[in-house]
Amino acid sequence: MLRVAILLGVLLLVAATTYQQRYLSTRWRDPLFVAIYPIAADDSPLTRAYVAALDAERFEPIDRFFAREAARYHLYASEPVRTRLRSELAAKPPQHAADAGMLATALWSLRLRYWAWRVSGHVREPEDIRIFVLYHDPALSPTVPHSLGLTKGLIGVVYAFAVPEMNGENDVVIAHELLHTVGASDKYDILDDAPRFPEGYGDPAQKPLFPQQTAELMAGRRMLAPGKWQQAASLDEVVIGAVTALEIRWPQHAR
Repeated sequence: MLRVAILLGVLLLVAATTYQQRYLSTRWRDPLFVAIYPIAADDSPLTRAYVAALDAERFEPIDRFFAREAARYHLYASEPVRTRLRSELAAKPPQHAADAGMLATALWSLRLRYWAWRVSGHVREPEDIRIFVLYHDPALSPTVPHSLGLTKGLIGVVYAFAVPEMNGENDVVIAHELLHTVGASDKYDILDDAPRFPEGYGDPAQKPLFPQQTAELMAGRRMLAPGKWQQAASLDEVVIGAVTALEIRWPQHAR
């Protein structure tokens, strides 16, 4: 009975912490400080050089994107997101198996949160959200695992490419997973990755409907024609749609 009571106490504490984090992260009164931890996912000299050359300016397009969208929605906070580049990490996060069941996924989530605390718990500056970006040499890894964003712990794990020409697409993925941490859901069909209508379209009221001029962030792709879409090349092509705004508790009066 004592063990059961302790377990229940731990679960209640985790639930209360998660609720508090969810509430505070979606008040949008002050900037959310987003810590970006780069990780070289392979031993390629290209990856090593890319990660070593990263600086804070590299992630400013993410800050500008959220500021632009905040103005469009008349958000109280004019600067909702403020990224901060952290030092490169040598350790890699525990990987989530694609075929993991509910129990295995829950255990992985706890392991990831413990790992994140262990590698970043010493940082004294505020960190509302932590994004761990694993960079790959596209010559060695033409495809990468699916990136993840967790509301529990406000943690994102992003798999990106270590070449400058992919910076824009990497930014889209980072921003996408960042919004997952604060409650946004995917807006694409899991079977074929096509943006769902209407919530996955940048402008579902556009006439003519195709080609869409923008992509919705949580779909990540711009519809060109029925059955044809294109990955957003940068955040300049992306907007936050009305359904996503509702999920993250933004006002519903976009310009």
